Amino acid sequence: MTAYVIAHLQDAAPHPEVAAYMERLSATFEPHGGSYLVHATPHEVKEGSWPGHVVMIGFPGITEARAWWDSPEYREIAPLRSRHVEGDIIMVEGVPEGYEPSAVVKAMREDLPPV
Repeated sequence: MTAYVIAHLQDAAPHPEVAAYMERLSATFEPHGGSYLVHATPHEVKEGSWPGHVVMIGFPGITEARAWWDSPEYREIAPLRSRHVEGDIIMVEGVPEGYEPSAVVKAMREDLPPV
């Protein structure tokens, strides 16, 4: 099942270390089957607040995504970003092909108090 790493990064002043991070990043996730899905593209905020930038990397599965995150190659360059850019990064599995949310809705309804 496909997995995603999604970063919501705040705007930051340009810095040589951030440029070095960006130059080296692809080489760290490509061996794990990762590829950019969203990067350096504008986004539209439809509700709430979402300042900054969005980066999304897709992986064949959660195992590959975790292997990339924990890899010595990524751990080596991660501080180049984290010293200069704040943000939130999550890792999440996608849904299987043909996913139907009815089972989730059914479980949610069973937990609702009677009306």
